[in-house]
Amino acid sequence: MIKIFSIFGPTGIGKSSLAIELAKKSNGEIIGVDSRQIYKGIAVGTAQPSSTQLERIKHHLIGIKQLNEKISAGEYIRLIDEKIDQILSKGKTPILCGGTGLYFKSLIEGIFEGSHTNEKIRNRLEEEYEINKEKLYERLQKVDPYYAKKVHINNRKRLVRALEIFETTGKSMSENFDLIPKASKYVDNYHFVYLRMNNELLHSRIYKRIGVMVKDGMINEVQEILNNKIDISHINYIGFKELSSFIDDKISINDAIESIFIRTRQYAKRQKKWFNSNSYDLSFDLDKVSKNDIVDKLIQIN
Repeated sequence: MIKIFSIFGPTGIGKSSLAIELAKKSNGEIIGVDSRQIYKGIAVGTAQPSSTQLERIKHHLIGIKQLNEKISAGEYIRLIDEKIDQILSKGKTPILCGGTGLYFKSLIEGIFEGSHTNEKIRNRLEEEYEINKEKLYERLQKVDPYYAKKVHINNRKRLVRALEIFETTGKSMSENFDLIPKASKYVDNYHFVYLRMNNELLHSRIYKRIGVMVKDGMINEVQEILNNKIDISHINYIGFKELSSFIDDKISINDAIESIFIRTRQYAKRQKKWFNSNSYDLSFDLDKVSKNDIVDKLIQIN
């Protein structure tokens, strides 16, 4: 049985350190699932793993793209599957780690151009699944017999999503398959792990991390981008605007740090809202459970 861990949560919560500990105990390698950490030249400002961490555990999809390159979610999913193939071929455990909600969604569902999420329909379908999943599966067989052959009756996420798409768009999953950069081929092998933390502790961690990033060279990163006149408008690099203003003597470093903190806190809030609207195989409160205990529980999963 192929086992793949996928660790998600808001920025600053400690995903990377947990993934590293899990990799050490499970003979694993880590795949980044982060729309910012995939870029070169902004390692400090995007909190990429340190050189020491990279030496201890093999990481993939970290710092591989030039700043002026763009990457779609579909391309990212293809890269993730390629890396999973490589890791499995070595007899190791793939561990995905990141906080980009779109990539998480694409891993499970693919990207459906023109489709929409309808929470009301999804909630109703999930309730129907709990009452009588056989009846729900029979409905999928009627509206989309081809796709029904690919979905196991016990795979609630894919069964509900297929019917949600049909009810929302009037078209089956199969009718639109050519429009979908496919979901990860390993979707049924993932163990999705969501990390939570109370806001007070998370905000304290975020503020402390920003201070460390500024001290470790984030200003130099921004200066280098400005010197080379690189357009990074496609990258959500929190801190670029603020530190650019500091470099231009428009604001103080303290004001820049405070502004970065506010924007990062707002970003974490959006992430939490998005992640909280989805379901996961496992979730842990890091202010209640130690990382070592979490790792031990994950290792025991068959």
